[in-house]
Amino acid sequence: MKLKNILSQSVISTDLKGTSKEEIIGELLDMLIKSGKVSDRDLAFSDLMERERKMSTGMQFSVAIPHAKTKSVRELIACIGIHKEGINFDSLDGELCRIFIMTLSAVDRTGPHVQFLAEISMVIKAKEARTRLLQAETPKEVLAVFGL
Repeated sequence: MKLKNILSQSVISTDLKGTSKEEIIGELLDMLIKSGKVSDRDLAFSDLMERERKMSTGMQFSVAIPHAKTKSVRELIACIGIHKEGINFDSLDGELCRIFIMTLSAVDRTGPHVQFLAEISMVIKAKEARTRLLQAETPKEVLAVFGL
């Protein structure tokens, strides 16, 4: 899987404004809606929130990876958002989340979702990469962290 086929400047925000889990997920989802690859916003939002109810996607080191399988997409799509102050996302380490990587994938496809998360994880596990993401001022700078 090539990250450059999934991530572009149009699906990256370095200035998320939401103050709750629901607002952040909505803000990220709206970026994906603009890409034209989500057929039903309400269904996608519902699927994302259902996944959060099962178990928070707030990880550790200020990272959250909200994701869901949904009938509202035909292929894996993703976006990245940075929140300068951080919000409570019920993360595993109890810290505020500031880096958000959201994915939606088709209900009948498993491979691409797992592959994408593996590639993203290889980058964000490095403290230097997370620091660069938090310091990024533009989508182009975010893409550069992933070698794009």
